[in-house]
Amino acid sequence: MPKKSKAKNVKRRSSDDEQRPPKQSRVKHSDTSMPLCFHSPVSLFESLIQPMGTEQFFREFWEKKPLHLQRSDSSTASYYQSLFQLSDLQSLCSQGLNYYRDINVVRCINGKKEVLNKEGQVKSSVLTKYLVQNKATIQFHQPQRFKDELWRIQEKLECFFGALVGSNVYITPQKSQGLPVHYDDVEVFILQLEGQKQWLLYSPTVPLAADYSVELEERIGSPTHNIILKAGDLLYFPRGTIHQASTPAGVDHSTHLTLSTYQRMSWGDLLLDIFPSLLCDSSRTDVSLREGMPRRLLMGSSEGVDTKRLATYLRSLADEMETGMLEVHSTHMKRDFIMNRLPPYSQQELLTPSERIPVLDDLVCLRFKDHMVITVEPSQERTDEATELVVFVLHSLKNQRENHMMGGICDEEEERDIFRGLKFPLSHLQALQQLQQAEQLAVVQLQLPTEETKLSLVLALWSEGLLDVL
Repeated sequence: MPKKSKAKNVKRRSSDDEQRPPKQSRVKHSDTSMPLCFHSPVSLFESLIQPMGTEQFFREFWEKKPLHLQRSDSSTASYYQSLFQLSDLQSLCSQGLNYYRDINVVRCINGKKEVLNKEGQVKSSVLTKYLVQNKATIQFHQPQRFKDELWRIQEKLECFFGALVGSNVYITPQKSQGLPVHYDDVEVFILQLEGQKQWLLYSPTVPLAADYSVELEERIGSPTHNIILKAGDLLYFPRGTIHQASTPAGVDHSTHLTLSTYQRMSWGDLLLDIFPSLLCDSSRTDVSLREGMPRRLLMGSSEGVDTKRLATYLRSLADEMETGMLEVHSTHMKRDFIMNRLPPYSQQELLTPSERIPVLDDLVCLRFKDHMVITVEPSQERTDEATELVVFVLHSLKNQRENHMMGGICDEEEERDIFRGLKFPLSHLQALQQLQQAEQLAVVQLQLPTEETKLSLVLALWSEGLLDVL
């Protein structure tokens, strides 16, 4: 299943680089044949899982059990096929695809995965040979990098979930299986694009799993679901659901799209993110947290640790958090999401500042609210002075679509180089929250002490493409 890097950020080109124009032509659909509604993130998800209602889905199925939605209308099947089909491989291969990075060729033999990748660039004729002669599955990584309509869908879904949404396409010939029995660490939505696919689902051995793992067939028991997906159908199952899939006999090939989300988005992950700052803030006012450990504690066994004292500290932290004495800041998860997600689905010129420069009498509003986050964190500048808290406005307007969900590691120096956003004094936080919460606001109403600081704030946001003058 698609994974992002465990590093905080993905290594990308400079933010000054121009957004590369999409390589694929935009798929055009008439309003009558469009089964998905892109009016808002909520309407997109509602149309994706129709006729199931969103409230019912999250109450009865999300993180609980699989859902199979059968679609009999030809318009949905036709639209799904337009998202990606076998015949697309020839034109995509001409764009310089590489094995491993862009495409895996795999098959399942006697319950084990066999990788048939070559080195270097992919040729469509070789892929055809793999399909026909080797009965292998073609796994296309993150096709939203090339397919505009998938970019459009996944960008809206990232706004809906507030989490990264990756994808893979799997093309499997008849009487063949690409991957062994396994479970994933992501919530999975399967869209059947071409042909048919048989899915066997089993009860989780690790509910809501936090890691991918292959499972032994002797451990999984009998399937809880035996489903044949047909073109236009959708299948959802929670992370940890054990599964295997194959193309039935008599079906030339199956093409399906896997949309995956909510990787490392649990309460445990949030605690890991907020706990260091909570502990740091508390230790500033609680001298007992700054007292030294006993000598040679690190050299002995865990039996020497005063667990009662540690438990007392944890209870104290919980009490201070619950009563509001300590503020909760999610920093790394917010940064990871905003820096690695897709940029807005729009033409490049729509991301540039409007022609009118804001003045004090103007009404203004934030643009791309779903693509920005506000964080309060220590200044990243290295000085000898005491650490100062500042406000960061981070955004994804300049993210590179072609790198979405492709992993990579960057060090602190590179992280500063690819920083996309603005930094303001802590005194600007209330004014930024005003703009974030209001549909429109007069510049003069911003809660800042002087006209100069009000103008400075809106000019900075305007020049970054984050503000409209009404």
